[in-house]
Amino acid sequence: MRMIHMELLIGNKDTRLYTYTYPNPGKETILMLHGGPGVPDGLSPVAEYLSQYFQVIMFHQRGTLSSPCYSSNYTISRYISDIDAIASHFELEEFHIFGHSWGGLYAQLYADQSLYRLLSLFLCSPASGTGKQWREMSLEVAAYNKRKCTKSEWLDMMKNAVLGFLGSDASYEKFFTQFCLNCNKGYQVEDPVPVMVDHIYARPINRTNLALLFYPKLEVYAPPEMNITVTYGDDDIYGESINYTKERLPSAKFSTVPGTSHFPWLQNPEAFYKVLAGHYGIDGKEREAEKAG
Repeated sequence: MRMIHMELLIGNKDTRLYTYTYPNPGKETILMLHGGPGVPDGLSPVAEYLSQYFQVIMFHQRGTLSSPCYSSNYTISRYISDIDAIASHFELEEFHIFGHSWGGLYAQLYADQSLYRLLSLFLCSPASGTGKQWREMSLEVAAYNKRKCTKSEWLDMMKNAVLGFLGSDASYEKFFTQFCLNCNKGYQVEDPVPVMVDHIYARPINRTNLALLFYPKLEVYAPPEMNITVTYGDDDIYGESINYTKERLPSAKFSTVPGTSHFPWLQNPEAFYKVLAGHYGIDGKEREAEKAG
């Protein structure tokens, strides 16, 4: 089902956040955080599903696609202020967050500062942590890609990673194209490159990576009253570093989506949406709608 969405720009100091919302009057709001950093989202199928039951808000993160970052400031505090700016614009006192990959870590960084505003967290294949944990996770992702690549593909990935680090947008485009292909090798998916790789920019990637490497370690938090769900694929891009997330979120419900890697809504949608529906109580909402009808 193609849902109607509205587009607008929300200013926040040094950025203009390109935001699009699926209105659903009277319903709770889910704010969706795409992966990356600096990689335009591929979450539209999930957003359209959720928008049947919630108001859904998505945005291009600072420096990504249609959200320029005039100051080139990619500190975590600025990322957090972007969410606050969107929440203020929509007059949201409380809301849910869905975060994928880097967006799943972004959600945790926000929760670390503003937990009181959150109704729930759904973290889909979240990145593992900051500082040393980000470094360890990055090595695991490299090892995953090496396993999935042919020798020539791997050599090209390493070359493009270096050139991207030196500032080449085109090289990062090639790097993330191969990354997506690796994640979808062996899966029957309609679009094996589900993100907009032709709009990838090196600066937000490099500067956000640097900010994460020097950001303090996130502390353990376990609010028993909050609904937190974390999913990983059984062939996900991470290794042992997922234990950092488990230690940090001891009250969360962890679920493995079988037959998936890093894009479970594409690779095993039936299993993924079942977990998603359980988290958000969607089966109950469907029954309520039937009674109201």
